[in-house]
Amino acid sequence: MSKLTDVPKRILIGRALRSDKLGETLLPKRVALPVFASDPLSSVAYAPGEVLLVLSVAGLSAYHFSPWIALAVVVLMFTVVASYRQNVHAYPSGGGDYEVATTNLGPKAGLTVASALLVDYVLTVAVSISSGIENLGSAIPFVVEHKVACAVAVIVLLTVMNLRGVKESGSLFAIPTYVFVFGVFCMIAWGAWRGLVLDDTMKAPTADFEIKPEHPGLAGFALIFLLLRAFSSGCAALTGVEAISNGVPAFRKPKSKNAASTLALMGGLAVTMFCGIIFLAQATDVRMAEKPAEDLLLNGVPVGEGYVQDPVISQVAAAVFGDGTFFFVLLAAATALVLFLAANTAYNGFPLLGSILAQDRYLPRQLHTRGDRLAFSNGIVLLAGAAALLVVLYGADSTRLIQLYIVGVFVSFTLSQIGMVRHWNRHLRTERDPAKRRHMIRSRAINAFGAFFTGLVLVVVLATKFTHGAWVALLGMVIFYVTMTAIRRHYDSVGAEIAAAEERPDEYVRPSRVRSIVLVSKLHKPTLRALAYAKLLHAHELEALTVNVDPAETKALKDEWERRGINVPLKILDSPYREITRPVIEYVKNLRKESPRDAVSVYIPEYVVGHWYEHLLHNQSALRLKGRLLFTPGVMVTSVPYQLRSSEAAKKRARKRQDWNAPGAVRRGPVEKARKEPTAKSN
Repeated sequence: MSKLTDVPKRILIGRALRSDKLGETLLPKRVALPVFASDPLSSVAYAPGEVLLVLSVAGLSAYHFSPWIALAVVVLMFTVVASYRQNVHAYPSGGGDYEVATTNLGPKAGLTVASALLVDYVLTVAVSISSGIENLGSAIPFVVEHKVACAVAVIVLLTVMNLRGVKESGSLFAIPTYVFVFGVFCMIAWGAWRGLVLDDTMKAPTADFEIKPEHPGLAGFALIFLLLRAFSSGCAALTGVEAISNGVPAFRKPKSKNAASTLALMGGLAVTMFCGIIFLAQATDVRMAEKPAEDLLLNGVPVGEGYVQDPVISQVAAAVFGDGTFFFVLLAAATALVLFLAANTAYNGFPLLGSILAQDRYLPRQLHTRGDRLAFSNGIVLLAGAAALLVVLYGADSTRLIQLYIVGVFVSFTLSQIGMVRHWNRHLRTERDPAKRRHMIRSRAINAFGAFFTGLVLVVVLATKFTHGAWVALLGMVIFYVTMTAIRRHYDSVGAEIAAAEERPDEYVRPSRVRSIVLVSKLHKPTLRALAYAKLLHAHELEALTVNVDPAETKALKDEWERRGINVPLKILDSPYREITRPVIEYVKNLRKESPRDAVSVYIPEYVVGHWYEHLLHNQSALRLKGRLLFTPGVMVTSVPYQLRSSEAAKKRARKRQDWNAPGAVRRGPVEKARKEPTAKSN
């Protein structure tokens, strides 16, 4: 790598780490919480708003259902957390839902889970970044005016931060995550104190607005469907829970115990914040609408297109702390930051899952390798590209993007819990210890309830969100599934084709003869070197081959060949259409037809140049010939390099780069002085 590219790379992602430093990148619980749980923690910034947005379809009277919806989300959250605590103990290797489903339900179920998780991780980045941009845009108009560009810029920034490594990015993300959690708890506590003890009246900025219902007087099945849709929107608070089970290998030892503790802490924090914001939103009379310009009324008049609808958490903070106060600004800034950083859950989950899938030959092997900073760099870049594409296509609109959300995560939830039930059933058949059997039966009951509940929610989500955009997520899952199946089929077929058999097939039989051909265009130093090298290998037959494109040049070559007395026969191929590649290919193929047991070795003289632009001026015919000859069975192609002066200059530049150290690549410390050896005294 040249100095020009090495400097910015080292500045952006730091010095490369040795493979034996991998243990130093493992995470303690205090860092693992913001790394793996920032998504479910930050979802409380938009999940309550999504509930109220859906309920507003039936008008203000439907808002009194919001606490019951919150209660249902709480029960679901505790169920999922309890279920995944069983997962991390049973499968600590980091495969998470994918490993559970593959082991217990088969490869197809595992691939379905993997497809769902990959789609969900991409959507996590797109939704979190878009929501963060909208929160930040309520304070900075420039951000709203350039939503897409700002969202893509944040994705690029997060990508660079994650390329620096899991532990370093986790340390960077810990502070805003904890500030956000602290701010929300302060808001809930202060709001409860003001409302319950001081009996203050707290009013949100939209408290005086009225809501024009799109479907007034909903009852019966229509009302039930609306409540189910609101519940499915509130389930956005559960996204990212599975990331901890996928990231168990990134925890410090004891890995399973630390991961389970982090899961429990994350569940408790997320549930408390979600319920607190829902109840404060009801107490402060927050008003939200899916079409605020038309459905929000002030003094009986629609607020119009110029109105910007702030998120629920911002309105509640304004009511509790006061608009523009220190704590309001602190919480607003922390909310925007944590929403940006919530994408970090996906930045850790997607590359790790991609590495496992690549190891199982479902994705390209490049996704299995770690980069300079021991992070899965290729997976990080792939995730960033997919999320940026979604942001551009959907205009960084979180309301539109969130309709695609949740489907994938509940597919993985359901299949994972069904797989865990089969896991416990399998172990119960052989386990005889009463204490262990009681533990397994209890774990199976938890997972069975989790499978039933998450399966029910999946049906609700599909029924209520399919026409609102969930079909796009399903399409993405199908595309991932088909692509990964095709990749696995390709790897399997290639592996079977190149496998070394026990018997002695034709590949093991020694060729009867080797016929060597040196390609000649002119008689110069590169040609003479190629001839000398070919002679050294003592082939059964050796000849030089040239193509007659210009009769005058061909005659001059033949005369020079004879004058020098080169004892290698020169074969001249006619080319009436001035082609070079086709006559050579046909000649080589004819040799193979005449003697199928012979191997043909083709030597091609090539110039080694020192500048990229010189490659455009040399070796083009050689590249075309090599590309065609590689597809011809029984033909070996050898490049014989000849270094030009410019390559020597390139070698000197490379030597200087080798001696040069990028900033941060070398650390100097105190050097102990060498002890002087005592000298013998002469008599």
